[in-house]
Parts: sequence; C-alpha cells; structure tokens
Amino acid sequence: MEASRQILFTLSILGGLNALFLSVYFALSSKQNKKAVYFLSALLLVIGIRVSKSVFLFFNPRLSGIFIQIGISACALIGPFLYLYVRTLRNSKSTNWIIHVLPITLVIIVLGVLYPYVEYRRFWAGYIIKSIYFIWMVYIIASGKLLYPTFQTLFKEKKKPENIEIWILSIFSGVFVIWIGYNLGAYTSYIVGALSSSFIFYLILLFWLLRRKNSKSFFEEPIKYASKKIEGTEADQVLRQLEEIITNKQLYKNADLKIADLAKHINITPHYLSQILNDNLGKSFSSYINSYRIDEAKNLLINEHLFTAEAVGYECGFNSKSTFFAVFKKVTGLTPAAYRNNLH
Repeated sequence: MEASRQILFTLSILGGLNALFLSVYFALSSKQNKKAVYFLSALLLVIGIRVSKSVFLFFNPRLSGIFIQIGISACALIGPFLYLYVRTLRNSKSTNWIIHVLPITLVIIVLGVLYPYVEYRRFWAGYIIKSIYFIWMVYIIASGKLLYPTFQTLFKEKKKPENIEIWILSIFSGVFVIWIGYNLGAYTSYIVGALSSSFIFYLILLFWLLRRKNSKSFFEEPIKYASKKIEGTEADQVLRQLEEIITNKQLYKNADLKIADLAKHINITPHYLSQILNDNLGKSFSSYINSYRIDEAKNLLINEHLFTAEAVGYECGFNSKSTFFAVFKKVTGLTPAAYRNNLH
C-alpha cells in the first residue's frame, strides 16, 4: 500500500476505532444514569461497526460479504440509539427502547437470511441502504425536536450552555454530520463518511478530555430545563396518575419514600417528576407528600380517639414526632392536640 493510501487508511479507520473504544469505556466506567450511557455506548458501537466496514471495503473490495452485511445492518440502529440517548437525557417520559430497536433488528435479520448480501448485492446497495438512511434521518429529526428547547436557549435567549448541553449537542451534531458524509459519498467518494466520522470523534474526544478535569461524569448528568415549563396537559396527566397511585397504595405512609421511588411507580425520571411538582404545583417533593400525610393525620385525629398525636404522626408516614408537629402546625396553624380539641 503506497504512503498516501496508508495515511488515508489510518485517518479513516481511527473514526471507527475511536467509536468502539469509547463504546466499551463508557459502558464499563459509568456510575450514574446508566441507562443513558448504555444507549450512548450502543450508539458508538454501531457507528464503529459501520465505519470500520466502510474503511475495510474501500481498501479491500474483496471484503467478505458477511462483514459488509453486518456493517450495513449496524447502520440501521444508529438513528434509534441516538434518539433513545437524547430522550433519556432530555428527561421526557421514559420510552420503551424495545419498540425502537427490536422491530428494526428483526427486519434486518429476516432480510439478511432471505436476501443475503453475497447473493443480492444490488438489492442491499440500493433499496436497503436507502431505507436505512431514511430511517436514520427520521430519528435525527425526532432527536432534534427533543433538543429544540436547548437550541432555543442557546440561539434565542443567548444563555451560556451547561456542560451536558454542549456534550449532547456535540453527539447529535456529530451523528448528523456522519449521516451527511455517507450520503455525500454517493456523489464524491465512499470514504467521505468514514473520514467525517474520524473528524467528529476526534473533536468529541478532545472536548471530553478537556472537560473531564472539571466534571468527571458531565456527559451523564440530566439536562435541566428550568426555564422550560412542562405543558399543562402533560403535567396534568402525570399529576392524576400520581394522585391515584399515592391514594390507592397509600405510599405516603412510607417514611422512607423518596422521589426516585415515586417516579418509578409511574415510569418517569425523578428529575422530570421534580420539575412537574415545582413548576406546576409550586411544591417540593417533601411538601407534596406531606400534604397527603397531613390530610390523613386530620382524619385520624378526628376518628381515632385512642391514637395519641405522636402515634398519628408515625401512622401517617412521619419519621419523628418533632417533624410531624412542625409540619402539621405549618399547614394548619395548630398543633395536633389543639386541632383535635377544637373539634370536640
């Protein structure tokens, strides 16, 4: 291989190798928000496979058809994993990843069995790859829609972006540029997609290394949209679900109840639940749960005469007498004993 081709090969393959390396590194080193990082690792993995296939095929036209088929198949999952990663960090309602990954995976497997690349090269190079690029673009658009509040904050409100916002926009933009590179390859050179991948991953890797000194896990932090109030209809639906499950299961009686436990019951993230409570009710998680406890305490103080005021507090979910008395007086303006006496 002549020197110029060796240089081109090295520059091209580094994109795929970087993606594979980061995929494994993130998957093994993640300690926070593992679901998001696993989606990121999966995204980098399929990009790495796709880019590696492109490079080896460009420099070795006799490359095994099975390897080519695997590379094209991996490309079909780039869009879904990008969307799942963005959606998880966006803290929207959690989504079932299976509905985005499994159908595409099954279709690709079935096509691979019925129409193997070795025997149907034109079919794969035509209809299948075009369909895959279309699906990829659809998911890019869907991801961009989720990131619209971030774009709005950066470009319209001129606010300084947080680390996590820069990171996720880098990932989103990088995947978009790689998509453009592969589509331009049809009119320029097939290696353009791999070269664009190398360029993007070098920038992302450099950014990650520079920022890591100040925030070891900045790419795992949830995106906060403090200025973006959740739509009323969506928030009302969540609040109705909350009220139903809290009252039916009497979750407030659990003195160790945490916001993560409550969020898990309705399949949303703790941050998303916290934002709804703060923005739409003007309450913190503790004050929200305590409102249910105080209502229950009022009922017990009236109807359960054998319960002492302290026992009422423990029965309603307060973990100490002092906390119960303080919260009760703050809400009602009376101590539990005075409240009971005023009703008799």
